[in-house]
Amino acid sequence: MKPPFSTAGLALGLALAGLAASESPAAPARGWLSWRGPRQNGVSLEKNLPDTLDAKNPLWIADYPGQSTPVIANGKLYLLGYLGDGPDLQEVLACFDAETGAKLWDQRYSDFLSDTIYLRYATSSAAVDPETGNVYLQGTQGIFASLTADGKLLWQHSMMEEFGRLTFPNSRTASPLIDGDLVITRGITANWGLHGPAADRFYAFDKRTGELVWSSSPGGQPKDNSFSHPQLGFLGGRRVFYVALGDGSVACVNARTGDPLWRVPLFRAGINATVLVHNHDKIIAIYGTPYEPGQMVALKIPNVAPTNPAAGPVVIERATAELWSNELSTSTTSPILAGDTIYVVGEKGDLCAVDANTGKIQWKLKIGIEQRNACPLYADAKLYVPMLDDPGAKSEGGETGSKGAFYVIKPGAKAGEILSHVTLDGRCFGTPVAYNGKVYLQTTRHLYCFGKPGNNPDLPPEPPPEPWPSPGAATQLQIIPSEVLLRPRQAVAFRVRKLDANGFTVEEVKDMELLKWTPYIPPTARVRSTLKGSFTADGKLVAANEPTPSAGAFEATLDGLKGYCKGRVLPGLPIKQDFDSFALSETTTNSIEPPTPFAYPPLPWIGARFKFEVREREGNKCLVKTIDNKFFQRATVFLGDPSLKNYTIEADVMSDGNKRKMSEVGLINQRYLIVLKGNEQKLEINSNLERLRVPAMNEPSNFKWSPSLWYHLKARVDLAADGSGVVRAKAWKKSEPEPQSWTLEVPHRHAHQNGCPGLYGFAPQDMRVYIDNVNVTAN
Repeated sequence: MKPPFSTAGLALGLALAGLAASESPAAPARGWLSWRGPRQNGVSLEKNLPDTLDAKNPLWIADYPGQSTPVIANGKLYLLGYLGDGPDLQEVLACFDAETGAKLWDQRYSDFLSDTIYLRYATSSAAVDPETGNVYLQGTQGIFASLTADGKLLWQHSMMEEFGRLTFPNSRTASPLIDGDLVITRGITANWGLHGPAADRFYAFDKRTGELVWSSSPGGQPKDNSFSHPQLGFLGGRRVFYVALGDGSVACVNARTGDPLWRVPLFRAGINATVLVHNHDKIIAIYGTPYEPGQMVALKIPNVAPTNPAAGPVVIERATAELWSNELSTSTTSPILAGDTIYVVGEKGDLCAVDANTGKIQWKLKIGIEQRNACPLYADAKLYVPMLDDPGAKSEGGETGSKGAFYVIKPGAKAGEILSHVTLDGRCFGTPVAYNGKVYLQTTRHLYCFGKPGNNPDLPPEPPPEPWPSPGAATQLQIIPSEVLLRPRQAVAFRVRKLDANGFTVEEVKDMELLKWTPYIPPTARVRSTLKGSFTADGKLVAANEPTPSAGAFEATLDGLKGYCKGRVLPGLPIKQDFDSFALSETTTNSIEPPTPFAYPPLPWIGARFKFEVREREGNKCLVKTIDNKFFQRATVFLGDPSLKNYTIEADVMSDGNKRKMSEVGLINQRYLIVLKGNEQKLEINSNLERLRVPAMNEPSNFKWSPSLWYHLKARVDLAADGSGVVRAKAWKKSEPEPQSWTLEVPHRHAHQNGCPGLYGFAPQDMRVYIDNVNVTAN
């Protein structure tokens, strides 16, 4: 197996260490288990579903706003939503009785350090494992978690703090995908090492333990974040998935190893719509933005793979693969496939039927003025179609734009016939699902259930699982977890598999003592570093008892086969860094300054590479914000692990600039950002700029500070037994004594209970910021 630095990636120890997978009750699940349903195409074979809907008399309704799609398993409905207001708004995974609407339990997650605006929460959907009944979710803030059917937390990862996941104001969040023993998610991440550059990446975890099995970077530089959902299949003897990417291409990835096989560039912006696979030989994609029309295009599925997986996917020109195209366009809405007919709501509100073989548009039906996110559902020979808004409909207060439309349409060969049209309270971003005689839809105000009580006698059987190929001869090793995060003296055990050339498991390695482990430095590494640790005779990695952080990789060999893992060792508190030990052995080559000596930031830090450099400023080495790449003008760096809490972080900080413009520099404590804002002349505490921000944007300056002058910034979070807390921050000139009182003390009812310490810089006007003498200590 190839080294994990182009497509395999980071795996961390469980956030809930010591929780055995055997504690999870295993119960096979039946129902609508994922966003696209059991056939991955938005189609249900169920009969006896309602022809008409009555918004005033649904079977049941719950006050549960969101933009998500329900999943249903064994009589339970699982759905993401949000509850609360202002700084105490929380994203929620709730479980309802699918028959009665009674809420059975919920798990709540606060937003933190995100760019989410308005109420753009709960944009992803949960997924249920058919084997165990366990539920998986990814929140807007990047919490990726596994729970039992009864709501017991099994494991979770903070994708932002552990993998450098970025957030965006559009808040598009991927839904989990389950494939055998894996659960797969995605996001744009700026991590560490060779995964430091921002890329649209996929992460596959062991669904039972939460250990990372692989990560993959199949695309080019992303232009936007994408929540296009992968579609699974088989190609050339491999288990693969097809997916649209944030770089504007469509790609194929080996689902067992993460190896990218090929990609076809289509668009200059990211593609959000989920692709369709028709007749196992063509992919159908649709793309566009609200400002730039795109197309619907069918591509012949290429059966190619790179000769060297480490070199990345084969890039295929669109002209060599295209079968047909038409003028239909969407930005975030996905098409569905019923037989040989594609149904999709275009950007301007037209429901369209398209021949999947030729691309010919068979008919259009105008049912709205625009569409966002929501997709049709095909079931019982009918289309259930939500629309973002119902033009002309008004709420009780008289305002427009807060009502969605829901249609039932009978599709024909030449036209669609509207059977029912109702106005719903709240806008429709979510997609409807149908199961057991009922249709479910969430709006930005409610969860609706339409249909008849009781069981549906026309419930179809579950589709049979696809047969998997038998494995061939072993050619590589797969090490699980593929990376670890350790503290000094901590040990971790690995599992090792022999895989064949297509990535299928040949056998599990039983005798770990036969493996040979050696440090490995990839030939392309810019920082030649090794993890400080050693392996025991039975194959456990033990981190060295040293206070300095380290990072690196290991190569395992057995019977002529090779596999790779990598990891980081980060000490607990205290964390100290003054940058004096760094040798400035590199030289800049950008076009905005003469060649300048620098060193790369500490390798084990998340999100530091390309965003910060160690440089000399007036004879003193410090961390300096880069300004040559506008994509990285805002930078967040994490120094520890997400379980840390009850600490104080402080550092010296400075900004270039003048009286009219300066940059921003700050610290992160338990998922709160404490930042000195240059242009606003403020010391601010925030965790989401629209929800928790003190002082508010329109309030006057509360801290005057000057460019090219060192200041000291200090912050701590004090928690109470009831879950509330107070965030405290102060700043002063480095040359002056520390003030006794805090500049800011901000209470938060649902305080963040833990989180990585971190650093922050924002240099939008080419004004560098500087950080030095970082110190994180236990309270």
